[in-house]
Order: sequence, then C-alpha cells, then structure tokens
Amino acid sequence: MVPNNVTSKLNSLKAYIKSLESLAVSFSGGVDSTFLLAVAHEVLGDRAIAVTGVDASVPKRELEEAKKFCNEHGIRLILRDVDPLKVDEYRKNSPDRCYYCKYCIFTEIKKIADEYGIEYISEGSNLDDVGDYRPGLRAASELSVISPLREIGLSKSDIRILSKEMGLPTWNKPSYACLASRFVYGEEITEEKLNMIDRAEEYLIDLGFFEERVRMHGKIARIEVAPSDIHRLASDEIRNKVYEEFRKIGFMFVTLDLRGYKTGSMNATLNAAVEGKI
Repeated sequence: MVPNNVTSKLNSLKAYIKSLESLAVSFSGGVDSTFLLAVAHEVLGDRAIAVTGVDASVPKRELEEAKKFCNEHGIRLILRDVDPLKVDEYRKNSPDRCYYCKYCIFTEIKKIADEYGIEYISEGSNLDDVGDYRPGLRAASELSVISPLREIGLSKSDIRILSKEMGLPTWNKPSYACLASRFVYGEEITEEKLNMIDRAEEYLIDLGFFEERVRMHGKIARIEVAPSDIHRLASDEIRNKVYEEFRKIGFMFVTLDLRGYKTGSMNATLNAAVEGKI
C-alpha cells in the first residue's frame, strides 16, 4: 500500500514532467534515474529520452542493465562516449572530482538534447541528497540541469516504494556510485585502476555480495560488505577465493573493513581534514 502523501508526490512529479513537454534523462540504471525515466516515458512517451555517458568509471554490469531496461520498455537510449580522464582535476582525484565528471557528461547530454529537439535535461538526485557532499550538483546547476525528484521532495524511500508499485526491477537495488568514488582523494585515477575495481566488485557480486565496495588505496584493496555479510566473507573458503582472485587482478594486499559497507566512506578523509584530525 502506497501512503497517500507518496502518491501525491508522484502525481505532482507527473504534472511537473508533463509541463516540460520534452525531457532528456541522464540515465545510470540506478534506483533514482530508472524511476525518473520510467515516469517521464509514461508521461511524455517518445518525447522522453535516456542518455548514458560511457567511460571507464561505469561498471559493465550497470551499462548492460541500463540497455536492457530501455530495450524492454521501448525507451530511446543514446550512449555517448565521454572521457573525464582528460581533465586533470578528475584524473588527479581532487575533492571536486565529481563536479568535473558531471560537467563533462551534462555538456554532452545538452548537445544530444539539442540534436533531438529536447528542451530540458534532468538528473536523478533525490531529497536525501540535500546536504550531502555532492559537487556534481554544482555542475547540474551551472548547466541548467533540472532535478525533478529533489524539486518535488521525493526521498529514496519514496522512490523505492513507488518503484515497487510500478514493477520496476530496481526497487530494491543497492545504491551504486561510479567506480571513481572508490579512490582515496589525491590518488591518480587511471583506466587500468578503474578496470581493476570493476573486475573485483564483479567477482564479489558473483559470490552473492550485493551490497559491497572495493576501495583502492594504492595496491591495497579495502573491501566493504554489509555487516551481516562480514562473517561469510571472512570464512576460510570465501576469504581464500577472494584473496587469490584479487591478486590475479593486480592487488598486492587485500583487506576487509570491519565496520562494513558505508556509502561515501572516502569522504571521511575530507571530514577529518576539516576537523583538523589529519
């Protein structure tokens, strides 16, 4: 049963999107952008398109899921190769890395929107993202990219409830960020390192760890899984498999974070710096 206030937000979202008349959605295949795209397609039909920027920071599994969703729902998906690694601030992994990446992607989406006669472009941040450290939203603001879910006041919980009601496969999908978020700030990002992380996380997912991250600290892999999964990962059978596979991938040392998975854990270094602890 969908709460009345959540249904009201959905109706407001539909009315808002209808008023736009045409919309290009920056589509990652995640919970938020999938929901936004599904609603936009329902309201606008062919006047809603999906655009996905493709680069080494996009997990191959995520890209295939995005393509599959659009194909099954008859949504036009446009893939555009982008290369934020050409931007020094991104490659050097500055604290504003996400700004430069999103600026690169949104710039390309604007070009595609112009090509297809689409007036507005959007991204999928939600109400819960307000106040979090998300420099990518600054790029959205500078390039006039709208954020319908945030503007209507939809939270992640609201979106999951509505996604389940709509039968979207992403309703219970774990939150996912691009692979570039796995590096400690200041460590250079390369295509080789991104591929290492992609392979490592793919291996953990294949083992059944769906809420996971592989953080890179030089040649050290720091694995985060849900606290309830720590015991299973630490078991001799799984632990040895993961260690051997990660060594094949190229990591010298393989560690397990005892706190467990935490969204945006790399931001801890920024918070510590602000507080004068490092």
